[in-house]
Amino acid sequence: MNKIILMGRLVRDPEISSSTSGTTFARYSIAVDRRFKKEGEPDADFFNCTSFGKQAEFVEKYLKKGTKIVLSGRLQNNNYTNKDGQKIYDVRIIVHDVEFAESKGQQAGNTEVRNNDVTDFLNVAPEILEELPFS
Repeated sequence: MNKIILMGRLVRDPEISSSTSGTTFARYSIAVDRRFKKEGEPDADFFNCTSFGKQAEFVEKYLKKGTKIVLSGRLQNNNYTNKDGQKIYDVRIIVHDVEFAESKGQQAGNTEVRNNDVTDFLNVAPEILEELPFS
């Protein structure tokens, strides 16, 4: 079984591209806080993620640097030899599902969620609602 579930914040805005076959994909990284921190060690781990198709379009449209998300997917090795002949080892998360982990008000830095924040957050155009992975 190859399954991973993470909750973290986007490190930068997603980069959207298309393959030669026309498949849309989004690449982004998330920072996941460590539960236990030792002095002198990093406070977070960073993971590279890739979404494809409609999910990539969703990621491009709705996610930006600092957005807190929960994702599930699988780990995939992406090892290759670079132009200098060095072997590069890369592990990437191929995302199957992605969801918001906080409301719009909390994303803006508010710790208190007001009723109108939740209403605005859930106000999505009907034609987009079908494309959302969590509808």
